[in-house]
Amino acid sequence: MNLTLLITGASRGIGAATAKMAARQGYAVAVNYHHNAEAANAIVAEIREHGGTAEAIKADVSTEAGVLHLFAEVDRLLPPLYGLVNNAGILETQTTVADIASERLQRIFTANAIAPFLCCREAIQRMSHGGAIVNVSSLAAKTGAPHEYADYAASKAALEALTIGLSKEVAAQNIRVNGVRPAFIYTDIHADGGEPGRVDRIKDSIPMQRGGRPEEVAEAILWLLSDKASYTTGTFIDLTGGK
Repeated sequence: MNLTLLITGASRGIGAATAKMAARQGYAVAVNYHHNAEAANAIVAEIREHGGTAEAIKADVSTEAGVLHLFAEVDRLLPPLYGLVNNAGILETQTTVADIASERLQRIFTANAIAPFLCCREAIQRMSHGGAIVNVSSLAAKTGAPHEYADYAASKAALEALTIGLSKEVAAQNIRVNGVRPAFIYTDIHADGGEPGRVDRIKDSIPMQRGGRPEEVAEAILWLLSDKASYTTGTFIDLTGGK
């Protein structure tokens, strides 16, 4: 394929599953990480062991300097950029709006909304021959995540607005921009919110009676990146077990 897919926050969870699956489909993969070099390097080693091409790139995408460094390293180390998956995101301990701090809002919106904006900006500047972007949103953008993560939900709603607006801006340039809305997926992010067992707690309320696997989200992401989705832009796939 000789095309590069950049995945932010790819050292764990959905990002890691997408990186491995993308390599099996022939992409050269840029595995972005911020803190966990060991996990990112392990993913790269696994990809290379199976004959794929991958590079682990340390960058804090919540800063503009970090974003610029990330894309410069992709340019330097890998084939031309075809795709971007804005997967990196954060949430913090469950709280209500009445108790939220402005510093927390700054962190959440910087990581979940501003960082993807900047990554999209850099990506489309490199997609002169077309490309595809997938933004990883959340069902929370639709539900508002009351009593738990209203700030996270609002930041993901901003990401969805970016997805729709940018898809219309760049459609004529043969660049497609779509999103996925996962929820109740078994990843470490629930521990970041203070409840590592959250999926098991609520799985009986999910119509499919189970949580989802990161690989199930990765399948949707890679379909949206592929030529099979060539007439699809500005839309979202929900991966929520029917919720």
